[in-house]
Amino acid sequence: MILRSHSTERTREIGAQVGARARAGDVVVLQGDLGAGKTTFTQGLGSALGVLEPVTSPTFVVAREHSGTGLGLVHVDAYRLASIVEWDDLDIDLDQGVNVIEWGDRIVEALPADHLVIRFLAEEAKDAEDADDCERILEFTATGPRSADLLAALEAAA
Repeated sequence: MILRSHSTERTREIGAQVGARARAGDVVVLQGDLGAGKTTFTQGLGSALGVLEPVTSPTFVVAREHSGTGLGLVHVDAYRLASIVEWDDLDIDLDQGVNVIEWGDRIVEALPADHLVIRFLAEEAKDAEDADDCERILEFTATGPRSADLLAALEAAA
């Protein structure tokens, strides 16, 4: 499935659509360049889960756990991980809440076989004032039956 976003608000809405359909233990892997909208998407997903605190990029802390009125959110940024050993050292329980892993392609061998991949492609803005509102293309790929169910629910709602 491919969705397009022309604004940060729309990218958050798409994240909220995923969050509204996600179940505990779902793993969503986000791929894309810096500034492509991965954290903005995660903010929308967290909002749908009832996360009340700000969702910001966990680049320097690597992982943040957010509780909410619904399922919890585990937000991981694997960009700074140098090895699978560092991932293992985080000891993240992927069964408890909804898990969003930015730069998950860096640790793909450590991920569960069944996960939803969302690849973000962003067109460059024509000028600095439009940088937040450039077009984003989100390509969704399911890797197993559980993520296929989530993707089917998203397609049915689109």
